Amino acid sequence: MKILQGATCSLFVSASLTLAAGLPSHTISGNYMEARTADVYTGPCFANAETGLVGQLAVMGWKVAQGSWNGVDLSGLSVVGVVRAESTLGNVEVKSNPAKAVLIIDRKADPEQRLALASFAKHMSGNLLSDVVRVETQTIDLAIENNDLHSKNAKLTAGLLAKVETRAMTEADQLCHNEEVWYQPLSRTSHAMPAFATAHQYEGKGLGVTWSSPDKRSAFLASFSEPSE
Repeated sequence: MKILQGATCSLFVSASLTLAAGLPSHTISGNYMEARTADVYTGPCFANAETGLVGQLAVMGWKVAQGSWNGVDLSGLSVVGVVRAESTLGNVEVKSNPAKAVLIIDRKADPEQRLALASFAKHMSGNLLSDVVRVETQTIDLAIENNDLHSKNAKLTAGLLAKVETRAMTEADQLCHNEEVWYQPLSRTSHAMPAFATAHQYEGKGLGVTWSSPDKRSAFLASFSEPSE
């Protein structure tokens, strides 16, 4: 009898695992880029010199490879968040750092997908996109060279409103040779790497400021994989 019970249990577990393997993963995944107006990969002397003075502006972009949000399929769609905070983004010494944001939604999205993209971006960025003052609809492209995230060669464009372009950092980019990742990404990520921003600009309305902040160690290139809601 014990042998029969063990065999029955094994068959049940095996069947359950087989069934589970065929179920959808219920995750949303893709790639993410950001750049801000302060170095994220730097040494203490440079970081301390910038804190409180710069770094309150940022462009963030997500491209969904596959998955849904709030029951809406977002595969192949993108969303961009542009932020103006009161102080340096990521500064843990500042307990409250209110921010205004502009959301740029993929032109390819239908009305239901636009709402889901906005909800997804807000979820991924914590409270950074909680105060959205303007919503735009643009053609968005987030392209990574040879689909190789580790190349760090990538470009994000949102119409003519926002642009971020990155490359891998070289030894020449190290100024004090004790650099490290000083700030963490502004979004939830599964794997993130600092990159050199050859372009970082915002030319839109809503935040009371436009900017161009190229040639800084101020970017992240990342992947994300998040449970769907």
